[in-house]
Amino acid sequence: MISHLKSNEVFVFGSNLGGRHAGGAARLAAERFGAEEGVGEGLTGQSYAFPTLTANFEMVAVEALEASRDRFFATARAHPEKTFLLTKVGCGIAGFREEQIRPVFQNAPENVVLPEGW
Repeated sequence: MISHLKSNEVFVFGSNLGGRHAGGAARLAAERFGAEEGVGEGLTGQSYAFPTLTANFEMVAVEALEASRDRFFATARAHPEKTFLLTKVGCGIAGFREEQIRPVFQNAPENVVLPEGW
C-alpha cells in the first residue's frame, strides 16, 4: 500500500467519470494525494484518475479502458520526469478481474511502475 509519495511520483488510481472519490484507492488519492472531486480522468493533485466506472458507477467497456490507457500513456510520456505508480485500477470497487485489466497495461512507458505481479 502506498502511504506517501516522493515529489516526482504520481499515484494512479481507479476512478469514476463523475470524479466522486469516496472509496478505495480513490479515497486515498483524495485524502493524501490531492485528487480533486469532480475530476474523473487525468492529472489531479499528485494523482492520476483512471476511469474504470461511469459517472453512474457502472463498469466501463474494454474499449473505454483502452482509450483511457492511451491518454494515460500519453500523459506519462509527456512527463518523463515523473514516476507514475499504477495501482490495480478497476480490481476493487469496480469489479474487474486482474486478468481483464492487466493486459490493458502491457507495453507501459518506462516511467509507469506496474503493481506487483503485473
